[in-house]
Amino acid sequence: MSIMRKRREILDGFSYHITARINRQEFLFESNEIKEMFMDVLRRAKKKYHFHIKNFCIMNNHIHFILKPLQGESLSKIMQWILGVFAQKYNKIFCLSGHVWSDRFKSKIIISFKQYLNTFIYIANNPVKAGIVRISVDFKYNGITDIQKGYHDIIERPPNKVLRKIWEILQNKANK
Repeated sequence: MSIMRKRREILDGFSYHITARINRQEFLFESNEIKEMFMDVLRRAKKKYHFHIKNFCIMNNHIHFILKPLQGESLSKIMQWILGVFAQKYNKIFCLSGHVWSDRFKSKIIISFKQYLNTFIYIANNPVKAGIVRISVDFKYNGITDIQKGYHDIIERPPNKVLRKIWEILQNKANK
């Protein structure tokens, strides 16, 4: 008897909290070169598909995004391309074969502004929580760092009102 996996919940016009984990929880993204390779795949994906990344974080064994597919785009196709192209590149460089990702990516629809803020902060603070840096903007592979430095080749800049609220929350967390 085969077990059907749960169908992915999709709502047009919404953003999603996306997570994907490396197979066997290996620290595949430990080196900056591999993180940069993943960032290059994201840049290529943004040229191929129409979507916004509102925040991201590339940890040593997993990734997080807030991703919003734009009109007519498929979340699954975007993520399949990103994760598949990265896996192919990684396997080719290291003469490997097989799975890079442990399972299909996880997605959670972001319904409210409060949920968006909480998700944004959660993603931004991932390297802080892991003890890698003291404050989130000190971690290079984090969307909040790109926003602070004015890099917008991957991430979309939030409206100023939203950005002020995010900085306020992050500052309060850093001061605790």
